[in-house]
This record gives sequence, structure tokens and C-alpha cells, in this order.
Amino acid sequence: MFQLHQVSCRYGATVGLDGVDLTIARGATTALIGPSGAGKSTLLRLLVGLEWPDAGEVRFDGAVLRPATLLAHRRRIGYVIQEGGLFPHLDALGNVGLLPRTLGWSRPRIEARARELANLCRLPDDALTRYPAQLSGGQRQRVGLIRALMLDPDVLLLDEPLGALDPIVRFDLQAEMRALFERLGKTVVLVTHDVAEAAWFADTIVLLRAGRIVQQGAPRALLDAPADPFVRAFMTAQRNVEDVA
Repeated sequence: MFQLHQVSCRYGATVGLDGVDLTIARGATTALIGPSGAGKSTLLRLLVGLEWPDAGEVRFDGAVLRPATLLAHRRRIGYVIQEGGLFPHLDALGNVGLLPRTLGWSRPRIEARARELANLCRLPDDALTRYPAQLSGGQRQRVGLIRALMLDPDVLLLDEPLGALDPIVRFDLQAEMRALFERLGKTVVLVTHDVAEAAWFADTIVLLRAGRIVQQGAPRALLDAPADPFVRAFMTAQRNVEDVA
């Protein structure tokens, strides 16, 4: 689905990505993990065309991503960020209907698709008439996911979508989202700081450090056969309640 070949991206003296080669398989879920500043979000933004490489190339379905084809490219991708990235002056239906309206969808068609997805994402129908400030954090995230799915995209890109939620809501949404990904069969790329979350969602984990891929593979492979001491330290660094109780 995606291929990155020797992709580098810099912000002045700061390295975003440094000679990254990566293939993201169609229909699989890939989690990007690593410390802050490792290049996770930069990589995700390159996939959707919000950033451009200083060197190398990004391919989507075999074609090099270029500005001339960006609009058609983005219509095949759903993009989700923390708290859903909702516009506060629009109700939930207004938020999810923004792009379909620009494409000429009628209001009945938008409403029908929104209600179909609300049912799929376990969002109460009446939540579509509420404004973001009237929704819980979990509901805002569900609205963001519905917005990303409105055009039935081939790909979902999620940048720490559950990072701002409390543990119980996060736990429930993790289960719901994994079931949704399995049901829809889309290509999913997820950025998270949570190693357990990455392992829960992903077929493949890509661990980055200082703009480079340190190791990639199945979650168990990174735990059982770490490429170096950093991989071992990162994969086992998080505490659980049993460690401190």
C-alpha cells in the first residue's frame, strides 16, 4: 500500500526522518512507536501529504505521491488525531459532513451515512446534534473516527487517537476500534506512545529513534528478539499496577 524509499525530512537543524525505508502492507495494522521526537508523527503526515520529504520518495499503490495528485490521494485516506480535531462551532453532524458537502453530497445522504457509521462506532444518534463541548472525550473521538470513515477510505491514519482519554474509556475504545478495524479490513497506521496499545492493535510494530527505524516486526518479535538494548528497554519500560502495589 505504502512504500517509503530513503525518505529524509528536516526542520532546520532538527532531523525528522533520516533515510527511512518502510513498506506498509495493504489490509494490515501498523503501529509507529518510539520516544518523543523519534519521527512518528512526521512519518504519518508524509503518508497523508501534510509533509513532503527533502529526499527520497513516498509511494501509494505504486505511484509516487506528488502535489498534483494530492487531492485524489487524500480522499482515499481517513485521518484521525487526538480528541478528533473537531471544529467547536459545528455540531457533530456538521463536522463529519464537511468533506462530503464539498463533494456535493446531499444532506439526506450525509445524514444516512453519518447514522450508519454512528451505529458502527457505537455513538448514540442524538450525539450527532451536539457540539464538541457537549460530548465526552470518548464521544469526540468516535465523531473523529466517523468523519475519517465518511468517504469509505482505503486507509486510516491515526495520530495518538486515544492519548487524551481516561483509562476506562481508553480500554473500551481500544476493544471497539480493534473490532472495527478487523471488520472493515482497511489499511491502518497508528501512532502511539503506549507499547501495550501498539501490541493490542498492530500486526507490525515499527520502532523509531532519532528519525530512523531501529526495528520492525510482530510485537512478540521485538520483545523476544530485540535488535539492541534500546529496543529491549523501550519495549519493557512501562509500569503496571502490579509492579507498585
